[in-house]
Amino acid sequence: MKTAAILLGAGSGTRMGADTKKQYLNLCGKPLMYYAIYEFENSFVDDLILVVAPGDEDYVRKEIIERYDLRKVTAVVAGGRERYHSVWNGLQAVRGAEYILIHDLARPFVTEDMMLQGLNAAKETGAAVVGMPVKDTIRITDRDGIGIDTPNRNTVWAAQTPQVFEAELILSCYRKLHANEEVILSEGRQITDDGQVVELFSDRKVKMVEGAYFNMKVTVPEDLAAAEVILKSRSDHRLGGERDDGAVGSTERYFGTGVR
Repeated sequence: MKTAAILLGAGSGTRMGADTKKQYLNLCGKPLMYYAIYEFENSFVDDLILVVAPGDEDYVRKEIIERYDLRKVTAVVAGGRERYHSVWNGLQAVRGAEYILIHDLARPFVTEDMMLQGLNAAKETGAAVVGMPVKDTIRITDRDGIGIDTPNRNTVWAAQTPQVFEAELILSCYRKLHANEEVILSEGRQITDDGQVVELFSDRKVKMVEGAYFNMKVTVPEDLAAAEVILKSRSDHRLGGERDDGAVGSTERYFGTGVR
């Protein structure tokens, strides 16, 4: 069974407020995007497709792939205007995979256990999304900020990545999205999640799988500071974190393994 991963690093990172795109920002001596790529490189996944900002392809080949001796990257492709355009571009580069994992490189703390749990669930339903139950009460508002609903917190999850799909299913759904994009946008829909695409364009059910609360997405400067704390807290050194023993315990001690 062949697997491929589409790793998304094409965003501009405007909310980070930095001159450098966030995927290249320094996190404990390495680019932010390196950490997730490393985990996939050393996992069961066969092929990696990197999706980067248009014009950054040569830079990524030299400064990421060659510099860190990454052997599983089979393609580096340019991203699109929106995240779903970038996923579509990445899907065009997949060759012969039965299952496809899609992951945001702004989430540096993905683990192989998350990938495996997602894959096992996708084998059952065809589609699986790693995520976590929300800890806060969620309020639904109208456009004026007036609260109109408070959903049951016990049924609300925060979606993360990786998200795992049967290859033919996700390709079929993205083809339909590509063909019907104008209609979808005219209806006021925002496409921000791959599981959402499957739900829109197929009758397949998407299985939610627990990841970990530490599987955070780096979006604003405060996130980068938190990511440094998490990285330095890891009990192993596979990701290159320089841990000060005794100062901070292992990630698992504070955040749990994230696997149940």
